[in-house]
Amino acid sequence: MHALKIRRIGNSLGATLPKEVLQKLNVGEGDTVFLTETADGFQIAAYDPDFEAAMQAFAQTRKNYRNALRELAK
Repeated sequence: MHALKIRRIGNSLGATLPKEVLQKLNVGEGDTVFLTETADGFQIAAYDPDFEAAMQAFAQTRKNYRNALRELAK
């Protein structure tokens, strides 16, 4: 577990992530992380769960539209 201290950054508040956490998330300056509310609290992740769901939906339908997608790619 890592404790984060909330600090003032200009007119906002922010938290600084320790180097070990940044390495595990594989993120750096300028990258986006996503804060998701769960039953146990909050989760920080380096991927967008909405994007993941959209990609799964695309994977299920891409075979049906393979020819149309091939034509659009030309």
